[in-house]
Amino acid sequence: MSAKAAKTKEDKDASKEPQLKGIVTKLYSRQGFHLQLQADGTIDSTKEEDSSYAIFNLIPVGLRVVAIQGVQTKLYLAMNNEGYLYTSEHFTQECKFKESVFENYYVTYSSMIYRQQSGRGWYLGLNKEGQIMKGNHVKKTKPAAHFIPKPLKVAMYREPSLHDLTEFSRSGSGTPTKSRSASAMMNGGKPLSHNGST
Repeated sequence: MSAKAAKTKEDKDASKEPQLKGIVTKLYSRQGFHLQLQADGTIDSTKEEDSSYAIFNLIPVGLRVVAIQGVQTKLYLAMNNEGYLYTSEHFTQECKFKESVFENYYVTYSSMIYRQQSGRGWYLGLNKEGQIMKGNHVKKTKPAAHFIPKPLKVAMYREPSLHDLTEFSRSGSGTPTKSRSASAMMNGGKPLSHNGST
């Protein structure tokens, strides 16, 4: 084997190793709830301190950009072009959230690809009842958008491989299929309808 071929093999092997330092954490909302991603793909919240579905991998995928993955389900949080949150078993552009520290050490998470025409971000948010809100209805200055990560441990992650969003619509319906994006749940368990709205 030539030195060049050996180096290429080394690079390939290295790329399989976890290279990204992230955290295993809970995301505690200023509204008094922990964000939760249930076994069936439902995104909601809980006041229980020990819910295993309220533990997330925060994986760095860019400068102050994270993927938010449920530890139990291995599903990613994602936001579509109407501001609805849903879960995806594949990592796509819609799974990227900008992590920003707001005043008083609260953290906000906004979609990396969708925002208002004015430039205002679309944010992950919970209302006073602990229900998931549409991203384009959440203002970064309001408690709905404010989370405090409660890190449990530091972990090393492999970089998630990016899937093209167009892959999801190959079934012809224009919506994620059950096999490709788990149960395609949005906003606290409302299933996706065929036109992507609820």
